[in-house]
Amino acid sequence: MQTRREFQADLQNLYASVRIRSAPFHTLFMRPDHIREVVRILRREIRQWPVPAIGHYVETPFTVLISCILSLRTQDKTTNAASERLFAIAATPERMLATPVGTIERVIYPVSFYRVKSRTIHAISEQLLTRYKGRVPSRMEDLLELPGVARKTANVVLGVAFGKAEGVVVDTHVQRLARRLDFSREGRPEKIEVDLMKLFPREQWIQLGHLLIHHGRALCPAQRPKCAECPIEDLCYSEDKLVASRASAKHRGNA
Repeated sequence: MQTRREFQADLQNLYASVRIRSAPFHTLFMRPDHIREVVRILRREIRQWPVPAIGHYVETPFTVLISCILSLRTQDKTTNAASERLFAIAATPERMLATPVGTIERVIYPVSFYRVKSRTIHAISEQLLTRYKGRVPSRMEDLLELPGVARKTANVVLGVAFGKAEGVVVDTHVQRLARRLDFSREGRPEKIEVDLMKLFPREQWIQLGHLLIHHGRALCPAQRPKCAECPIEDLCYSEDKLVASRASAKHRGNA
């Protein structure tokens, strides 16, 4: 496993290598040259943004998996603090299973659904010890059998912990950005993932998710996207821009 510093350095290097390839016409809506320009700009801009919470806990596949579980529907600041507290008392499946669920609840609070996540973490630890000798599996099908692990989490673990690209991480940010940038017109995450996998080569799937997640968090949230500050504004034709423009005009009018 990499150290935290090595992971962050490698992540920046991955951003620098993102490239686009041609795709079948029926999967590609934004012009290929525009997609290349979008990626080029985001690749440059992402260097100034902080590494996400998952990048701070890469000492072992287990810490990657558990910090990913904690991050679901939770802001990075809260995830980082909770992960730090939890791994200080239990950073292995053995130690985690020996820690009472109630203690885990208190330690990870106030992450979203902290009670559910505490039970999930306990169940994951038990299954790892029972079925995998305490090791996090490195196959997609095995990861998906773990409690609380869906394809998004499995893709994160495979990419970050094992350097394996089985797909593209599609969280709410990637889902939103893929549609706004016209990389995909699908609504379901699994279909958006398929479109992204067709547009980008396998060796770029790991970093692509990070690229879009960073931009979504920094400048393109679901509500009130910061179009005036966005470096790819002139390449984006999302209908949400009209909403953002109207909201900005209304704010100026009320000032």
